[in-house]
Amino acid sequence: MSGEAWARVTFLEAPCCDGCGTAFEHEEGTGAVCPACTGRRRVFERARAACLYDEHSRALILQLKHADRTELARLFARWIARSAAELVADADLVAPVPLHWTRVLERRCNQAAEIARPLARQAGVRFAPDLLVRTRPGTQGGRSADGRRRSVRGAFAVPERRRALAAGRRVLLIDDVMTTGATAEACTKALLAAGAAAVDVAVVAKVRER
Repeated sequence: MSGEAWARVTFLEAPCCDGCGTAFEHEEGTGAVCPACTGRRRVFERARAACLYDEHSRALILQLKHADRTELARLFARWIARSAAELVADADLVAPVPLHWTRVLERRCNQAAEIARPLARQAGVRFAPDLLVRTRPGTQGGRSADGRRRSVRGAFAVPERRRALAAGRRVLLIDDVMTTGATAEACTKALLAAGAAAVDVAVVAKVRER
C-alpha cells in the first residue's frame, strides 16, 4: 500500500460512539452514544471501526474481496487492533461474520476470517472461525435499512458442536464493513441465543451515518 493511498484513508479516532463507532467531534465521556444508537439500542454491546467507508477505503477492501489481495488482511487486522484495542483486550473469542458456503466457493475465502485470524493471533485470543454459520445465501447490496434487517433475520446460527464454546464467553465479531449494523445484530442474536455472555463488533470500515 503506497503512502499516498494511506493518506487518503479517513481513519476514525477517539472519541467515538460506544455503540457503533461513529466519531464524535468532541469528547462526550465514557460510554457515550450517538443519537442513532440512543434512538435504537443495538443488541451488541460496543462497536469500533478503523476508518470511514468511502471511495478510498472501498478500493482497498474490494481488492481483498475480489482480487486475491489476502496480504491486505494483515494490514486491516493491524488497523482494527489499534481502533478496537479495548474490545480486543476484553475478548475471550474472536469470530468472523460467516459467508454462506456458496459465496466462499465464489470468492475462495471469507474476507472477515482472513482479517480475524491475524488479529486473534497478534492479540493472543482464541480464534473461532466456525463459531457461526450462515444458513442461507443472500446479499445486502442495494437494500434499505429495513430490507437489510429482513434479509438477515434468522440467517445465522451457532452449530450445536460450538454452543459450548460460545457459552459464557465475550465474543469479538469481525467484519470488513458496517453499513446499518443489521448483519452484526443478526450474528449477535445467534451468539446470545447460544449462551454467549456478550458480543462486541469491530470492522475495517463504517459507512457514514446519514
